[in-house]
Amino acid sequence: MKLTDYSKIAERYDRNPFRISEVQVDADIKAYIDKIEKSSYNILDLACGTGLYLEKQVGAFKDHHIHWYGLDASAEMLEKAKEKVRQVSFTPGLAEDMPYPSDTFDFISNNYAFHHFTKKNEAIDEIHRVLLKDGVYKLHNICIHDMPQWWVYHYFPSAYEEDIKRYWDKKLIFKELVKRGFEVNVKIAYRMEEVKAADYLVYAENRDISVLTLINDDEYRKGLEKMKEDLKQNPHTRIVNEFAEMFCLAKKL
Repeated sequence: MKLTDYSKIAERYDRNPFRISEVQVDADIKAYIDKIEKSSYNILDLACGTGLYLEKQVGAFKDHHIHWYGLDASAEMLEKAKEKVRQVSFTPGLAEDMPYPSDTFDFISNNYAFHHFTKKNEAIDEIHRVLLKDGVYKLHNICIHDMPQWWVYHYFPSAYEEDIKRYWDKKLIFKELVKRGFEVNVKIAYRMEEVKAADYLVYAENRDISVLTLINDDEYRKGLEKMKEDLKQNPHTRIVNEFAEMFCLAKKL
């Protein structure tokens, strides 16, 4: 399994406009707070990246007594996160070896990152360890097994081969969480539509989507040239695009 070197894309990571617009106030944090009333909460953003998610949540929940934490393997990404929010305890570290005591967190968010973990079973063990009883682990990711016609795979077919090596499918994720004593609910949000290729050129050129850093430069160049040639022939080129998101809520029993 190849690994994305985030030290090389940290500078351009936030230039992807989708990443800014996609982050919303986390309704599952609100639901947890509404259900379990406490004087204070500990919330971890696991693999927090440049802090986009934390920035949104810290602002939205400022009236609640929440201690925020961010853990990431990339020092460069953490530096970007520290520029955004100062009310967060940021720590470099790996998901499979978290530097926190057992039974620490009420809620752990894990957005678009589980596929990067090289030791996924050990990571789940650690998530279970550091969560409090009745604490919630929220895994949010794309569901690549349900979206073989994603625009990325259309123009960069070798990207799918790399992703198959990195992603667990929803059934395996469900099984492994249940096996460790979680109560699990998995939902998939899926859509298939025709999209304008021109709308996605900026994402391809930025090459900040992790799988595009894993294919070799020649394959990337060929895919980008094909995309540009399609648009040169017809600026209104449309392609079928599938997109599937997994929302997994796992409560520690």
